[in-house]
Amino acid sequence: SEIGDAVAAGHVVYFIGFSAVPEQGQQFLDVIEGQVKFFERVVELHPDAPLPFAIGNCQAGYQTLMVAMLRPDLFGPCLIPGSPMSYWQGEHGKNPMRYSGGMLGGSWLNEMTSDFGKGKVDGTELVLNFDNLNPAYWLWGKQYEVYSNIDTGAERYLEFEKWWGDFIQLNGDELQYLVDNLFIGDKLARNQLHSSDGKVFDLRNVTSPIIVFTSTEDNISPPPQSLGWIADLYRDVDDIRATGRTIIYCLSHHVGHLAIFVSSKVGKKQDEEFVQLMDVIDCLPPGLYEMIVAPKPDGLIAADFATGPWQARFEGRTMDDIRAVGRNTQQDDRAFAAVARLSEINLALYRNWLQPAVRTVATQPMADFARTLDPLRLSYTMFSNHNPWMTGVQEMAGAVTAKRKPVSADNPYVAMQTGISDQINVSLDNHKSTRDQYTEMLFFGFYGSTWVQSLLGIANDSEVRPIPQTTPEQLLARQAIAAGYVKKIESGGFNEAVVRTVLLIFEADRSLDQRSAYALNAARQSLMHLTLAEFKALVRDQFGVLQLNREEAVLAIPMMVQEPALRTELLVHVHAIVEVGQVLDNKASAFLDRLTKMLALPMQGVTPIKHLKRSASLAKTNRPIATRHSNT
Repeated sequence: SEIGDAVAAGHVVYFIGFSAVPEQGQQFLDVIEGQVKFFERVVELHPDAPLPFAIGNCQAGYQTLMVAMLRPDLFGPCLIPGSPMSYWQGEHGKNPMRYSGGMLGGSWLNEMTSDFGKGKVDGTELVLNFDNLNPAYWLWGKQYEVYSNIDTGAERYLEFEKWWGDFIQLNGDELQYLVDNLFIGDKLARNQLHSSDGKVFDLRNVTSPIIVFTSTEDNISPPPQSLGWIADLYRDVDDIRATGRTIIYCLSHHVGHLAIFVSSKVGKKQDEEFVQLMDVIDCLPPGLYEMIVAPKPDGLIAADFATGPWQARFEGRTMDDIRAVGRNTQQDDRAFAAVARLSEINLALYRNWLQPAVRTVATQPMADFARTLDPLRLSYTMFSNHNPWMTGVQEMAGAVTAKRKPVSADNPYVAMQTGISDQINVSLDNHKSTRDQYTEMLFFGFYGSTWVQSLLGIANDSEVRPIPQTTPEQLLARQAIAAGYVKKIESGGFNEAVVRTVLLIFEADRSLDQRSAYALNAARQSLMHLTLAEFKALVRDQFGVLQLNREEAVLAIPMMVQEPALRTELLVHVHAIVEVGQVLDNKASAFLDRLTKMLALPMQGVTPIKHLKRSASLAKTNRPIATRHSNT
């Protein structure tokens, strides 16, 4: 859906895909460093365009961000839908998959599976983990849905199963890196991972905006895991702003993990808005925002910068909003740290004592035969045309289809069928709830024990997830930037005054409507005559000035625009920009009144920016888009 929206909007799109069988010896870091070459080539092909808008789904999300950590100079905004990055985080009673590593005693089982597979792990293991999260749908509901709607549901069912059942393989070493360092070790948001040449993977290195799309209905990458890294790395929003970083998240309450990537409803709503607003997002001031997508208000026309059936706004958020979606306590973190420590011990024991014997008996024919007999694979191959026993079934199906007659809605057998199906679903749901509650109780009962933690070397009062420290070099860089802002408080002219004033109003309102953003973009092109890169730098500079000394920055505006005609023009355009998208609150209105008195001029005689040609405000930059989907 992301690719379709990008192509429909007229952008050049590049796509990274993977074969079903990995390259021999391919490692996790090979993929990361290979993507560096890919983005270098995309940028080389478009030297006059803004930097690529990068999209990475699921596993491809955090891998794409890891590429941006190594080479931030190659990236525009990064959109990360359904991608976990803070793997321990969660809420009690929800998302039990995070307990899997602990319940298996660590990652040693993955290593043994790889050894029996002659260095490869069958992707059916990952699909089974996903299916097992919802046994009612996997074992019964999905099949009952198609058979109860056999005249209309077959095509959709087969289309999905053809995609879902196209199992892949992974190199065991590649998956082992993922399990040890991310899912169990949770090292990504703690700056404990390094590239092959020793560079630290630090999410704070990503200089372009990061957009996270997550859903409360996603049980693979729930909001605590998709957004938890923000609180892992930053103390508060001021810490985010001090580093000049922009983070946006969009929260859904309706779609599951797969629907984030393939749902047509998501494509027509969130994905379309992400693509339409990429240039706006690229120019947002540093900070933390939630992007809220809602139906377009009635009565809006194209002249009001309304682009489609949906309208987005960016609302300022704090670290409390991130914590509110779910976050571990210190006690919970120590339990997961105990899992990581035990996993290291068990993996070392396996490698020293069992692995030589396993690798001796494992053969390639045995591995191939085991993949063929995998229950998930058999569930497809047993009923395919490759099975000679299915030939007769195919002939009978044709005869039945030709003689089918629909039954009436009040047929008692239909009612009985529905009742039995509902009972099966309820029974499987009850089994799932009991299983999940029991798993959580066992997990925290064992790994939360101070006796077990002490045995594994974890102190009872230890903080196992401290926020990474700011280095002296980073502090010096921040001080140098702040010193530069001091010089810019009273410098600049009309363009700087417009941007500073608009930012002051939006800061007071704590919200930016996309129509106001489009109007500001129109001003950038038709009034200020700035490129996107020049405007982005201007916004960041003026926002930095406001953060340094807001009152001095306000008092300097009349000195920046001294000619009466320019002062009048400033007021008219500022009013047009901020009022096109929203009704201002009291604080923002009070500031506008204060500014009017400071400039001491009436507003008349200037054509407002909102009556400029709409095409100017919505003109797309020729920005390439690079997208990558998970290879798992």
